[in-house]
Amino acid sequence: MTDNKIPLLVICGPTASGKTGLSVELAKELGGEVVCADSMQVYADMQIITARVTDEEMQGVPHHLTGFLPLTRSFSVADYVELARPIIEDIHRRGKLPVVCGGTGLYINALLDNIVFEDEQSLPHRRRELEAFAAENGKHALWERLKALDPEAAEKIHENNLIRVVRAIEVCEAQGIPFSEQRRKNLRGDSPYKACVLETGYFDRAELYSRIDRRVDVMLKEGMVDEARRVFEGLDPATAYQAIGYKEMVPYLRGEAPLDECVDKIKQSTRRYAKKQLTWFRKRDDINKVYTSESEERKIFYKKVLEGIAKSEIL
Repeated sequence: MTDNKIPLLVICGPTASGKTGLSVELAKELGGEVVCADSMQVYADMQIITARVTDEEMQGVPHHLTGFLPLTRSFSVADYVELARPIIEDIHRRGKLPVVCGGTGLYINALLDNIVFEDEQSLPHRRRELEAFAAENGKHALWERLKALDPEAAEKIHENNLIRVVRAIEVCEAQGIPFSEQRRKNLRGDSPYKACVLETGYFDRAELYSRIDRRVDVMLKEGMVDEARRVFEGLDPATAYQAIGYKEMVPYLRGEAPLDECVDKIKQSTRRYAKKQLTWFRKRDDINKVYTSESEERKIFYKKVLEGIAKSEIL
C-alpha cells in the first residue's frame, strides 16, 4: 500500500547541474523544505570548497543536514540515513514536502531503498591507533592491512580514503567478519516513501564540463584558497582529504606546486567525479531525467520538471 507512504521529491544529478537552485525553486512553489544529500556539505568549515548552499541562495527555505559537522568527525551513509529519516518524517508531519537534494548516490540509494544498517559499534581509541599508524607509516601501509583482512573491501576503497579504510578495519576487527560481508548483511525493508526522483543534467556533456570549470573559477574568486588554507593550518590534511577542491590544493599550500596547476587538477577531478555520478544514477530504474541545454529557456525547462512531478502523483 502506498497510501501511508511519505511523499518525497528527490533532486539528484552530477555536480554543477543546477540541483541547488532547482530544489529551492520547487520548495518555494510546492511548500517544501530541503534535506541535503551530499557527503561533504555536511561539514561546517568548507562552505566554498563543497559549494554548500548559502543563506542567500536558500531564499528563506529551511535546509537540513548542511554545515553542521566538524571536520574532525567521520560521517557514514549509516549516519546519514539515521539523521535524514526523522527529519523527513518531521517535515511531512508539519504538512510540508520533503525535498532531498544532492549528488551523493550512496546516500540517496540507502534512503530510498530503506537500507537498514546493522549496529556498527566504533571504538574511538582503536580508530585513533589506526589513524596514528597511517600518519607514521603512510596511508598505503594501512590500506595493506585492510587488504590482508578483506581483499574485496580493499579493492573497492581507495587507499587515500582514510575514513573508510579505518572504518572497514574497525568493522573487520569488531565483528569478526570481513567488512564486505557485513555490508551484504544489511537488510532492505519496504520503503516508507512514495518518491519522485528527478535527475538534472545537460544533453551535451561538454556543457556540463564547461559549467564545472566556470564554477571553480567563481569559487576561487569567492575565497576558496583562503578557506583551504584555514583547514590546512588548523587540522591534519587527512581529515578533509576526500573533498575535491581541498586535496588538490594541498600541494600549493605546502609550496610544492603552483596555484594554476592545482586549479586545473580541481577542474579535472570535478569533471571525473561528475562522470562517476552519472554512472551511479544510471543504475536506478526509477529516475526521471530532466536534462536541459544552455540555449533552452529556463521557463521551458521548469515546465518539464513540474510535468515530471505531476506524473509521479506524489502531491
